[in-house]
Amino acid sequence: MRVAHIITRMIIGGAQQNTLYTVEDQYRDYQDEVILMTGPTDGPEGTLIPRAEQGGFDLQILPHLTRSISPLNDWRAYQELITALRDYQPDLVHTHSSKAGILGRAAAWKLKLPTVHTIHGAAFHFGQSPVNYHAYIAAEKWAARRCDRLISVCDAMTDQYVAAGITARDRCDTVYSGMEVEPFLTPPRPPEDVRRELGIQPGQIVIGKVARLFHLKGHKYLIEAAKQVVDAQPEVRFLLIGDGILRAEFAARIAELGLSDHFIFAGLVPPERVPELIHAMDIVVHTSVWEGLARVLPQGLIAGKPVVSYDVDGAREVVIPGETGYLLPPESIEPLAQALIELAADPEKRQRFGETGRDRFTDQFRHQTMTRRLREIYQRVLDERQS
Repeated sequence: MRVAHIITRMIIGGAQQNTLYTVEDQYRDYQDEVILMTGPTDGPEGTLIPRAEQGGFDLQILPHLTRSISPLNDWRAYQELITALRDYQPDLVHTHSSKAGILGRAAAWKLKLPTVHTIHGAAFHFGQSPVNYHAYIAAEKWAARRCDRLISVCDAMTDQYVAAGITARDRCDTVYSGMEVEPFLTPPRPPEDVRRELGIQPGQIVIGKVARLFHLKGHKYLIEAAKQVVDAQPEVRFLLIGDGILRAEFAARIAELGLSDHFIFAGLVPPERVPELIHAMDIVVHTSVWEGLARVLPQGLIAGKPVVSYDVDGAREVVIPGETGYLLPPESIEPLAQALIELAADPEKRQRFGETGRDRFTDQFRHQTMTRRLREIYQRVLDERQS
């Protein structure tokens, strides 16, 4: 196949890693001709561009494809996409993320190219103004009519798009976001060494969160719950992986609560370090209030760790209460504190939840499984176009 993937930017994030694995697998395992079209990538989140540049496949940076909404830039990006797709002549276009999803589908539609779009997270979500919320729904309805299939990273995304009247359920497929599972199955480095380097003492219980220090990721709820957790379990330490614009604000609040000795900011780390850091944790917590399906949840389970998450979007598809972890009301603090206290006090439950999660989800989240299923959808779309 000859496939063009389009995504707004290649920061270190779930949607971007998903896309890069797909492109790499197609190029390496199936000998497909693939191109990755993306916009400029900078910011505190880090970039996957150096890895993409080493992949052997075509990579094209479109200068006006930026994340922020700008009518003039967006029009220029649309024109750049038309030119790039006309030059490349793909058999099929696969768009990712909100901005690239809308502009990319518009460009592919103009050129009459078969197109699929992956919903990594709903473009309309909690925390938006009513104007933006309804504008994104309208834009998604318009774009949905200009592609052949919609692909969701979890069933919850399909449910949201169907409920909003964007598309019909029979036009959607669920393909879980794939990853390299082997480093999560087997620690790349001894967890004891990683913990020692982080200043974690023997016997301390590590509760870890992997997410940008950014709005909607929910760190503030974990910080507010931490006081109760530490009062009940003084040996607990909180390990925050990621960086972002709210770091200083969070550090100040932690100091105000007298918990600075109980928090470790690991900062931004390369994706390849995430497995060793998760293996250094005893509990994985994710308190985002908006997410498609946070990759850290299956990552934690595949590493044999129990998970605690707010019940948002696709979390309930891997966080099974009483089996793999705790599923809690969004933005809740008291239930969050109690769940973490219970797990911190019960090593047998931590082990049982982690083992169950590993058994249930390892194969489902292999990136090879994801890419195989995506190519099956591509082929179905191409066959339907030709019939």
